[in-house]
Amino acid sequence: MRKHLLVLFGLMFVLVLAACSGGDSETSSESGEGNEETSEGTEESSASGEQEITITSKSEIPSMDPSLITDSVGFQWAGETYEGLYRLDENSQLVNGMAESSEVSEDGLTWTFNLRDAEWSNGDPVTADDFVYAWRRAVDPEVGSEYGPYFLGGIIKNATEISNGEASLEDLGATAVDDKTLEVELEKPVPYFESMTVFITFMPLNQEYVEEQGDKFATEAEYTISNGPFEMTEWSHGEGWSIEKSDSYWDKDTVQLETINAKVVKEVSTGVNLYESGEIDQTELNAEFVDQYRTDEAFNVVEKPYLYFFKFNQENNEALANVNVRKAISYAIDRQGLVDVILNDGSVPAEGYVPSNFVSMPDSEEDFREAQGPLVESNVEKAQEHWSKALEELGTDSVEIELLGDDTGTSKDALAYYKGQLEENLDGLTIKLMEVPFKERVRRDNNAEFEMEAATWGPDYVDPNTYLNMYLTDGQNNNMAYSSEEYDSLIEKANTEYAQDPAKRFETFLEAEKLLLEEDQAVAPIYQDAKAQLFRPSIKGVYSTATGPEFEFKWAYVEE
Repeated sequence: MRKHLLVLFGLMFVLVLAACSGGDSETSSESGEGNEETSEGTEESSASGEQEITITSKSEIPSMDPSLITDSVGFQWAGETYEGLYRLDENSQLVNGMAESSEVSEDGLTWTFNLRDAEWSNGDPVTADDFVYAWRRAVDPEVGSEYGPYFLGGIIKNATEISNGEASLEDLGATAVDDKTLEVELEKPVPYFESMTVFITFMPLNQEYVEEQGDKFATEAEYTISNGPFEMTEWSHGEGWSIEKSDSYWDKDTVQLETINAKVVKEVSTGVNLYESGEIDQTELNAEFVDQYRTDEAFNVVEKPYLYFFKFNQENNEALANVNVRKAISYAIDRQGLVDVILNDGSVPAEGYVPSNFVSMPDSEEDFREAQGPLVESNVEKAQEHWSKALEELGTDSVEIELLGDDTGTSKDALAYYKGQLEENLDGLTIKLMEVPFKERVRRDNNAEFEMEAATWGPDYVDPNTYLNMYLTDGQNNNMAYSSEEYDSLIEKANTEYAQDPAKRFETFLEAEKLLLEEDQAVAPIYQDAKAQLFRPSIKGVYSTATGPEFEFKWAYVEE
């Protein structure tokens, strides 16, 4: 995988449902797996002065419960307070977290993880039972986790049967051999399994603490628990929160930041004013401010393999069940104009559903996106051709579609642009904007309460499957009534028959992506994300990776 890593910092620019920090230079590296100690391989710091920073979030945290989190804000902050088997370092390499070492059986079906001595913030030891409990809870139908069945299903033995109520929790293929030995049985060989364990759903949970808190668990700072570098100490809903260095963390000597404050700031202009007055250390910039600050020492651009796209709910609007309507909408958007004028932050037009600079073809330096070629085009003439066919097929001369999106500044600007483009280029189309708080949009997406949605997706592990398996029939993240037997078959074949044949597996993914976009236009990719920001130059060592929490603070520090 090829990633661009800016040793700088930025935070929470989300239209996400939901997956480049603190320094001055950009580096690029091959992603892989490793078993080095977490504190190895990081830059030597020269911290001094007060180790406290204040950054922005565009949205409230919907939940701090690892079993229930589905959004990048929750991923970010739970990812700093919990630690799973591994973390990702500044080079996006897997380094040991709770796991000191691991072994895998010859057939690739059984993994054994040997855990280190570590403690929870309440003084309890972290044990293999904590992982077993958390993973069982994630697939327990009574808990109602969205990502538990999605991530563990078809991966961990019997996870799907348990989430469907067809097997007991004790049948899950996760066993505590003893306090320090976790044995995991897989349904099939999974090339990216270790990478998956960085995801928040795989974090351990202290059973006694969770059950003692009951429904209050993870709803306020006082009802949270930590085994990671930081613990939550304050949480003022809708306004912000604070996390502080954990004295119980096994690698606390590596952690230098004492406090990270997050302030919810929805409007870019507000963030800029707060930055200039010295009240915060980082803020997003939009097109209005980019040119003004482009030469400023604090100006940074963070590139991410995050895709922004339209979801079409074929069940909630008759018109969207028509493939020509969906194709017309995709063709009608001038993506270059959007990224150049409205965003002006380094974002680029999308060329497919799997982003560029994310993963390379097996045994090759060729990017997946380059191997496939562009599957997305802006073309008003083609848009109008498909629109004419659609209106004829629907037997009408007008269509109204509700477009759901976030109510923050940049998001609102993008939504207004989409409305203008679609209504100008497709005669008879009316777009009704539905701008809601991020938390509410996530809820509506989860419950399929939308017609068309401006959404985004970030990778959960380093593999095309993290994007392409979203649209399996009745899949956990489908939520839009798309169904294709041929598409289901291709994804299934890639992950079973070709699981240990990387070349054929990736060729099958290429075929599936073409079906998803060229034939069915199930979704409409719009642009690939980058964010311009102001970031206090004195803050170093905050890293960004494609998977896990969006930003990693374990190695961050303030240099005066």
